[in-house]
Amino acid sequence: MLRKLQFFLLLGTVFIIFFAIVHWDDVKDGTFYLHVASSLPEVPASMTSSERRTSEDSFIWKQSSRSVKPNLTIITSHLKHDQANSSLNFPGKFKTFDQIPRKALDHLIVDDHHGVIYCFVPKVACTNWKRVMIVLRFWRLFGRFSRPLMHHRLQNYTKFLFVRDPFVRLISAFRNKFALPNEEFYKKYASTMLQQAFAAGIRLSFTHFIQYLLDPQTEKVKPFNEHWQQMYRLCHPCQIDYDFVGKLETLDEDTEHLLRILGLDNQIHFPPGYRNRTAVNWERDWFANISVADRRKLYNLYEADFRLFGYDKPETLLHK
Repeated sequence: MLRKLQFFLLLGTVFIIFFAIVHWDDVKDGTFYLHVASSLPEVPASMTSSERRTSEDSFIWKQSSRSVKPNLTIITSHLKHDQANSSLNFPGKFKTFDQIPRKALDHLIVDDHHGVIYCFVPKVACTNWKRVMIVLRFWRLFGRFSRPLMHHRLQNYTKFLFVRDPFVRLISAFRNKFALPNEEFYKKYASTMLQQAFAAGIRLSFTHFIQYLLDPQTEKVKPFNEHWQQMYRLCHPCQIDYDFVGKLETLDEDTEHLLRILGLDNQIHFPPGYRNRTAVNWERDWFANISVADRRKLYNLYEADFRLFGYDKPETLLHK
């Protein structure tokens, strides 16, 4: 009887650890909740029903092979061009890898069995990619290794990340963390963003969120949360020579190509991404109440992400 009890306790512990790892971005914020269609907030009218679907449901081992587009472009060329471009300056650009604190490397995870390093960016399909890493082999945080072992892995492992249009990523972060039922996270950050207005019962708006990001005092108190921190600050592309940088906008094609590079295209089936995405329409609707001056300030704040990862400057938003 005692052995059975110990077995079930062990089984329950393993399940909890697995669940926590898969949903680590929510765990760190102290929140657990399911993303269900009925809980979605009101979204811009320009969005079609196909754009509302989520792809982060599940993935399975592949049963059959799929065709792969042979001429996909890996966008590391944008990184090389803008890293060397003296007109693009941002904090940390000229740091060496050894000058990056260990804590700042916590978004890199390692699979030693397959020789893979993945930098996860919240709101860029990271939950599914972490699930893939778990299925391949239990992974470890890169920053936990000694510096010599880090350098060895950087030189010999395949390193990749996925990125997203910076402004659309901010919209996604706001919807996910403040518009959906996520009260613990909401109270933690909305109280800071709204200050006295929070006590008066005023709900956080996207305009409040943008003002919080633009306030120069914000990061003097505490660094940005990972869901809206700049992607280059999470993954350090000037110090780490990534082998593959995929985009959420072309998630299906880029994932297929990456799995082929890793030799896993016949083993893993990645869930399909969003279809018929209209990011420009999203931005126009969500930024309608943001002044042009503040849009330009926001672009300056995220300019490195736009330029390093090959996203066009949103001229329409910045010159209306």
